[in-house]
Amino acid sequence: MLVDSHCHLDFPDFAGELDAIVRRAKDAGVGRMVTISTRVKKQGDLLAITERFPDVYCSVGTHPHNAHEEPDISTADLVAATRHPKVVAIGEAGLDYHYDYSPRDAQEQGFRNHIAAARETGLPLVIHSREADDDMARILEEEMGKGAFPAVLHCFTGGPDLAGRAIALGLSISFTGIVTFKNSNDLRAIAAALPADRFLVETDAPYLAPGKFRGKRNEPAYVVETAKILAETRGVGFDELARQTTDNFFKLFNKVPRPVAVAPA
Repeated sequence: MLVDSHCHLDFPDFAGELDAIVRRAKDAGVGRMVTISTRVKKQGDLLAITERFPDVYCSVGTHPHNAHEEPDISTADLVAATRHPKVVAIGEAGLDYHYDYSPRDAQEQGFRNHIAAARETGLPLVIHSREADDDMARILEEEMGKGAFPAVLHCFTGGPDLAGRAIALGLSISFTGIVTFKNSNDLRAIAAALPADRFLVETDAPYLAPGKFRGKRNEPAYVVETAKILAETRGVGFDELARQTTDNFFKLFNKVPRPVAVAPA
């Protein structure tokens, strides 16, 4: 079994095809999917998907691109949204200095509000960090000093310094299809060095399809390809990699129930 810990099933790219997409994921051995929030004000769309598919769960949060659109979303608002049984994480929130679609002060304030919600609820914070390693590490270290919170750096593309500081703080790191690209040697080196209990796999679908499908729309079933490359990178068998990342997912996303094993007849 594998888990796609980060996808965006509410995006228009999947409109009208969700039944087939979820079925292909299940056929590929993907037992759980988490569809990640980018705008709190569109939370209803995510909840409708999770209520439609038993194996799909969601988060609640504001993407840093949209931080300026939702300055009124408070920590209390985020915490209240987690009362729904299918809301299993906070975010994605963080810093994106590549596009700077939102002012950096709005991104930081929103990020800190999300951290407070993760601290209060104990649910994992899904962190978006792009070209912001120094500020990301600073904020994480400052906030961890106020009280621990669980978190994962999703779609990791940062450097070894951020990876090391995140691991030292108790965070996990998640990899997308980027780790399969030919020019991602530095990223694979980071993946190879991580503790076995601190990394996850994801698609970030519909974006970042792994090398085998590069240029096509990504979907949760393709997380298998990323897992294959990570297994090679870490020098373990595919089954062991699947077991590790699945165990890591359920430890971090501990509100998501594990599938119940059914004994053969």
